[in-house]
Amino acid sequence: MESKKTVSLVLGSGGAKGLAHIGVIRWLEAHGFSIASVSGSSIGALVGGIYAAGKLDEFEAWVRAITKANMVTLMDISWGRGGLIKGDKIISTLTDLVGDQTIEELPICYTAVATDIQAEREVWLNSGSLFQAIRASISLPLFFTPVQLDGLTLIDGGVLNPVPIAPTFSDKTDLTIAVNLGASVQEEFSMPRQSIAIEQNDNPDLQNKISRFFKGFQRTESDKQERDWSAYDVANQAFDAMQSTLARQKLAVYPPDLVVDIARNACGTLEFNRATEMIDLGYERAEKCLKALKSDDCKQEQQVVIPQEHEA
Repeated sequence: MESKKTVSLVLGSGGAKGLAHIGVIRWLEAHGFSIASVSGSSIGALVGGIYAAGKLDEFEAWVRAITKANMVTLMDISWGRGGLIKGDKIISTLTDLVGDQTIEELPICYTAVATDIQAEREVWLNSGSLFQAIRASISLPLFFTPVQLDGLTLIDGGVLNPVPIAPTFSDKTDLTIAVNLGASVQEEFSMPRQSIAIEQNDNPDLQNKISRFFKGFQRTESDKQERDWSAYDVANQAFDAMQSTLARQKLAVYPPDLVVDIARNACGTLEFNRATEMIDLGYERAEKCLKALKSDDCKQEQQVVIPQEHEA
């Protein structure tokens, strides 16, 4: 029997668009590839870590069922200045759902990438608690509070490395495949703004605050026209632009064997209630690009690079 081709899978950052990572993984599984290594940044670290722990089925079922109201119940407001959300409730929910493990116990190699905000460098997390590493990697500025770990103040890995290919350099796999969530804007993904449904509670001011925050991350059909930009709109658009530019640079300097591109306007940063749509999109994009393993349509020319040293 012919052995499966092994893959180093690089999962990029990009908020709810990262649920497309699940579709890419499903395509690889369905077509006989063996994922031997995962390197992820932000949502890529989350999906990749849960996959590495062998719990993707449970996570996929949960995220497909999530609603906007469910999302609001997971928001534990931080009254400090580091971010709007503490993130403890989200991590606790995911830990209860899939169980926590140490990264050393995982059956495949796994690296979560975070950013040391004080030293202005990326940090590779490949040991210790899986969900502690995930929490550090997903610490989106303005939204999640930073994580204090081993004396470092860590924020979202996408700030410096939205497509973390370098951690896979030492892998002895057949292919390196990257999923880039910062690809060019596509008209087909323009969509009307939708209101956020929030369950009633005893704090209407908090409801309004969260509602305004979520609305700031949603796309509209009139994005190309003049609009009233909120602070969160500006921050979100700026972060998207930064990650897209960094992703292009990383892919040019450290080209993987293949890239699966997901348009950066495929959905809003926080639209996790659109999980089914994003998972299907990931599968479709993988089908289109990864079949090029036979046709070479999407294959990039390999370059020899010398990776820089990073602190794990």
